[in-house]
Amino acid sequence: MITENTLPSASATDSRLSAFIDGAKATIPLMIAAFPFGILYGALAITNGLSPLAAMSMSLLVFAGSAQFIAVGLIAQQVTVIVIVFTTFIVNLRHMLYGASLSPYVRSFSQRWLIPLSFWLTDESYAVVFRRCQDDPRQLRWFFLGSTLAMYTNWQLCTLIGIVAGQHLEGLAEWGLDFAMVVTFIGIAVPLITSRPMLVCAIMSGSAGLLLNDLPNKLGLILAALLGIAAGVILENSSHVSVKKS
Repeated sequence: MITENTLPSASATDSRLSAFIDGAKATIPLMIAAFPFGILYGALAITNGLSPLAAMSMSLLVFAGSAQFIAVGLIAQQVTVIVIVFTTFIVNLRHMLYGASLSPYVRSFSQRWLIPLSFWLTDESYAVVFRRCQDDPRQLRWFFLGSTLAMYTNWQLCTLIGIVAGQHLEGLAEWGLDFAMVVTFIGIAVPLITSRPMLVCAIMSGSAGLLLNDLPNKLGLILAALLGIAAGVILENSSHVSVKKS
């Protein structure tokens, strides 16, 4: 039996709603940057032979922009399902790093929160949620939910527009909309660089990514990430050693 004392107070409800809205609002700039990226995916999916239902289902059930692009390209090349699964798995390994960095802040979340939030987590939402963790972690789960649902809704809308455009506009895939991917990731990474180890990590991983770009199955991406992390950790540990000695 629910009594008045078991109901959430109006102030608590307002606080959750405010955090939810803040999460969505903080994600808007990155949603705008990702908009043409999503449209391009929808158009490429159609031009590469996927049905509208298959293209839309991939966005609804996979919800991973870079993995969806890669999968569409591999499907067009008629490669085996095993290769597609393995390649997209490698590309999405970065989410393990996202989860590791967020884990200290979400340990108190129940499984019913962690499971959907893990599915909805993207590069864009990670950036704004991680910043929130450092600045003001109050009502984090509601902020997290607002950011991820806003991004999820945005991606579905972009996919739908791209599917329709891909069916009616010639050569949409050649309009250069893929620049949005670069802009989005710059917008994600730059605000997070707040220390020298982070800067070194960014420079190392970016340089390694360029040099290792030709490795198969996007292995260069993973190696570049690992090299960047290693460089940042080494510099941070050396800084701590220097401070202790002084």
